[in-house]
Amino acid sequence: MSQLRMGIIGVGGIAQNRHIPTFLKMQEKVTITAISDVNEKTAKMVGEKFGIAQVYAHYADMFEHVDAVTICTPNKFHAEITIAALEAGLHVFCEKPMAMRPDECEAMIAAAEKSGKQLAIAYHYRFMKESVAAKRLVDADEIGRPIVARAKGIRRRKVPGWGVFTNKELQGGGSLIDYGCHLLDLSLWLLGNPKPVEVMGTTYNELSKMPGQVNQWGSFDHETFEVDDHVTAYIKFEGGASLLFETSWSANVKGDEESVSISGISGGVDLFPFHVNQMKHGMLLNTEADWVPGEDDPSIPQAENFVNSCLGNEELIVKPQQAMQVSLIIDAIYRSSESGRSVSL
Repeated sequence: MSQLRMGIIGVGGIAQNRHIPTFLKMQEKVTITAISDVNEKTAKMVGEKFGIAQVYAHYADMFEHVDAVTICTPNKFHAEITIAALEAGLHVFCEKPMAMRPDECEAMIAAAEKSGKQLAIAYHYRFMKESVAAKRLVDADEIGRPIVARAKGIRRRKVPGWGVFTNKELQGGGSLIDYGCHLLDLSLWLLGNPKPVEVMGTTYNELSKMPGQVNQWGSFDHETFEVDDHVTAYIKFEGGASLLFETSWSANVKGDEESVSISGISGGVDLFPFHVNQMKHGMLLNTEADWVPGEDDPSIPQAENFVNSCLGNEELIVKPQQAMQVSLIIDAIYRSSESGRSVSL
C-alpha cells in the first residue's frame, strides 16, 4: 500500500480545524475518501467544503471504502467506534482521551491486538517541538533519572461554550478529561511512562456555577454546569517518581499558564518556554535554546506518524497502552475526589 484511504468519523470543530486540513496537506501518502456524522446535513456541508464526495450518516457504511479512520466524536463513542473499526480490519486514529473508562481502553487495546492494526490516540502535545527536544534530552541522560514532574494547564475563564464539552454524559468530565489530559500524557512520556501506583485528587465545579459569568470562549448555562472546571492532583509512580498536577478552564488567576517541568537527579528541563537547568563542573547552568527544530504545528508530525505507521514505515509514538495510563489516572482522580481519599492503583 503506497497511499492510505482515510475516513473521518464526526465532522465537528476538531475535524474541520485540525484533522481534515492536515491530511489534505499529505496527499502523496493519504487521501480522505469518506466522512460520516450523525448530523447528515453537517456532513454534507463539510463534504462540499473540503471536496469529499462520499458522505455517510452512519460510520459503518464507510468501512469498505477506507483503510483507516479518524474518530472525532464525543468521548462516549470512542470505544464503540474504535472496536467496530478494528474488527472491520481498519487502522484507527482516535481523538483524546482514549475512552471514558479504563475498561473501555482495555477493550480497545484487545481489539487492536486481535486485528493486528494500528491504534493511535491524538495526544498532540508530544509532537510539539519543545516536547520532542525535552524527550531527546531526558533520554540522553542530560538531567539524570527523572524524579519529580510538575504540570499545569490553567485557563482564565475559558469554558468551551460550543459543542458538548460541558455535557458529562457525552464527555465524562470537564477540564481534566478535555484539557488536562494533554499535560498528563506529556508528563508521563517525559518521565518514561512509569506505572502510577497512588493518586490523590480534588475536582471543583463551583467557579462556573456562579451567576454573572464572564467567559471568553462563548456562553454556557451556569445553572446546568455539571463537569469539573478546576482540578488538582498528586500522583506517585512505581520507582519513586511523583507528579504535581493542576488544570482549569475557569481559574481566577492573572492569565493563562501552561507549563511542564521535569526535575532529574542532576538537572531539569522546563517546557513552554524551553529551558535546560543543569549542575555541571561545579556550576549551576541555565540554558535557553536559540533554535529548536520541528514543526510549529504539532498536528503535522502527529498525522505523519500515524500514516507512516499504517504504511509500515514507523512505530507509533503514542502507544495505546500509554494512553490508557492517562485514562487510569483521570479515573483515579475523579474517584479520589468523590471519596476524599487517595486511590491505589
